[in-house]
Amino acid sequence: MAERERAALGARTGPLQVRAVVMDRDDVRRAVWRIAHEIVERNHGAQGLVLVGLQTGGAWVAAELGRVIEAVAGVQVPVGTLDVAYYRDDIRLRPVVPAAATEIPVEVDGAVVVLCDDVLFTGRTVRAALNALCDHGRPAAVQLAVMVDRGHRELPIRPDYVGKNLPTRRDEMVDVSDEGVVLGEVPPEVPATGAAPAPSGPASAVEGRGR
Repeated sequence: MAERERAALGARTGPLQVRAVVMDRDDVRRAVWRIAHEIVERNHGAQGLVLVGLQTGGAWVAAELGRVIEAVAGVQVPVGTLDVAYYRDDIRLRPVVPAAATEIPVEVDGAVVVLCDDVLFTGRTVRAALNALCDHGRPAAVQLAVMVDRGHRELPIRPDYVGKNLPTRRDEMVDVSDEGVVLGEVPPEVPATGAAPAPSGPASAVEGRGR
């Protein structure tokens, strides 16, 4: 699951309750191959490309795209990872928890960098990634590839390559991996001491939650 989405809920939560399987493993594989072909076509080949996956969900997307682009274009594209924890605009509002190491194996000056992520939501993580990337050099261009665009943008950011556009409610969660994409809800975690607190207010209002 995109841990950034879980953190945005602002409370302890339980396990994801899956409501629908949106993409299976084969669907994800086909989406990766399609995006890889689109990247090669748009950039007239793979020379000068650098793939950078946003930690942590975008790391596997970048790795898979790199593998397929090599098969398609015959060019081994450098693949790196980028942790944007210290560049987020909510850094003063919650504890900073670095996701994983930043590792970009080549200079990005003059390169076409394709940022890769699993889920595009508000766009704030991508904004942070652009700031972080600038500390590593000045690319000739930056493009964005995501497996799922779930909408609800808060910044003027749009992807160049999309595996699937998935309209969602803000309170829904999207779990993306190389095994597939599922949609569901994450309910508040029930205290271990016993049953959940008795609901207050009209019964109809309580029954309407999560519908």
